[in-house]
Amino acid sequence: MSVKPSMKDIKTVAIMGSGAVGAYFIWGLSEKLGENLWVIADGARRERYERDGIYINDIRFPLHLRTPHETKGVDLLLIATKYDALFHSLEEIKEIVDEHTIVMTLLNGVDSETVVADCIGEEHMVYSLMQIASQRKGNRITFAPERTPGVFFGEKDGTTSDRINALVDLFEGSGVHYCVCRDIVQEIWKKMAFNVSMNLPQAIVGCPVGAFAVSEHMANLRWRLRDEVCQVAAVLGVDITELSKIEKAKCPSLPSSKYSTLQDLEAGRHTEIEMFAGTLIRIGKQYHVPTPFCEFAYEAIKVLEEKNDGLFSDWTECLK
Repeated sequence: MSVKPSMKDIKTVAIMGSGAVGAYFIWGLSEKLGENLWVIADGARRERYERDGIYINDIRFPLHLRTPHETKGVDLLLIATKYDALFHSLEEIKEIVDEHTIVMTLLNGVDSETVVADCIGEEHMVYSLMQIASQRKGNRITFAPERTPGVFFGEKDGTTSDRINALVDLFEGSGVHYCVCRDIVQEIWKKMAFNVSMNLPQAIVGCPVGAFAVSEHMANLRWRLRDEVCQVAAVLGVDITELSKIEKAKCPSLPSSKYSTLQDLEAGRHTEIEMFAGTLIRIGKQYHVPTPFCEFAYEAIKVLEEKNDGLFSDWTECLK
């Protein structure tokens, strides 16, 4: 049985992925860690970062860029890539991680820890999730620091270990908001339920989050999708029937807010629908749990991606 790496003090941190989540840690840890906070980049990405930089809340932050090889043996690796990029990064992650390295995957969804653990070993993983409302346009990321809950983390077995204490010491006194969770797996599934039930119908309809508070039909979509997540979680032994605090709010964000899936579609990007509905459909089929609303959401958002890709452009031109 593999033993979890013990960690008394985290001196170096590397970030893989510099979107909204990665930017939050760049913003929150730069002052405390200085040159010991590294952003992993190679090739064309490194050239782009060196040329364009990253602006967080309208401030250009200095980036201490390192290749995966140069990052070998970092104390803490924060993985904040997109879901599809995670699978392409596994060899780089394997190159970076040393026997003492702690790894946190900050992606949405419920299987990123398993994907990475299969590559480097479960003993390196501290389970975590992020709660942040942000906007990204190119290399500019904006969020409200005072309203950002931040990172939630904990050992899978609920214990308080040396490395959990080391993470607390790292985040304490920095700009990063944090919370240690006794049942982090349940919290991860609760966030999955929130994303599937709020993120996906909003993207399909193309409206801001305030629609959930005023439309009975949007609310019905929300609760039917959430119920499917609850049923899938239950077969894995996770009870998420009790709503999280953010789900209990009638309108949990500003009425004008747009979640990540709608932001991606409006920017012409592919979404993380595979991580959301795709994962639930796969697990549902494995355990014979019907997921018809998730299946519809999956197909609908895939069609919207195809529309962005120009698949229907010839026909739409004919209709003008």
